[in-house]
Amino acid sequence: MISSLLNNLNYGSILLLMLLESTVIPVPSELVVAPAAYHAASGSLNVVLVVLFATIGADLGASINYFVSLYVGRPVIYKFANSKWGKMCLLNQEKVEKSERYFDDHGVAATLTGRLIPGIRHLISIPAGLARMNYWKFLLYTTIGAGAWHTILAAMGWYLHAMVPEEELEQTIEQYNHYIVIAIVAIVVIGAAWFLLTKSNKK
Repeated sequence: MISSLLNNLNYGSILLLMLLESTVIPVPSELVVAPAAYHAASGSLNVVLVVLFATIGADLGASINYFVSLYVGRPVIYKFANSKWGKMCLLNQEKVEKSERYFDDHGVAATLTGRLIPGIRHLISIPAGLARMNYWKFLLYTTIGAGAWHTILAAMGWYLHAMVPEEELEQTIEQYNHYIVIAIVAIVVIGAAWFLLTKSNKK
């Protein structure tokens, strides 16, 4: 089903795929939003709506993770992560614990910065739910973080339209994505350091 949706991108499939990506199902957002923006550059889609529907999908998927975690608790989450179904979703307890450590280290802002970090992005809503973070604050930060990530991917897809033939698009996206991830991680680290320094100076 997922491969069929990837091959027939429209606003509905973009929303659904990003919903899945923000739960525990491994759907690479760079192979959804960037190609959709690539097609938007030719006029078949609207790039603003691509980002909008992708972000709405991410919000919905993240909300599912949040409320499941809020109501079922850590033991059930760990049990699922270690189950056969969890492994099919490329999930394990170590990954969940990693997202929890990131949330503990960065506080509620982790739901914003975590949306930009591979391996954390689709799981950061789990510790937010476990910690009973205020839902509306969680949703706001998730929207900003997901919107920023999707805007970056859309800009990449739009830019590649003038340079890369469609049959080479996926390979080129994976190549560019590596550099984007490095840049984003550097930005997040610098931002976190600045925040901690500012907080320390205030004290």
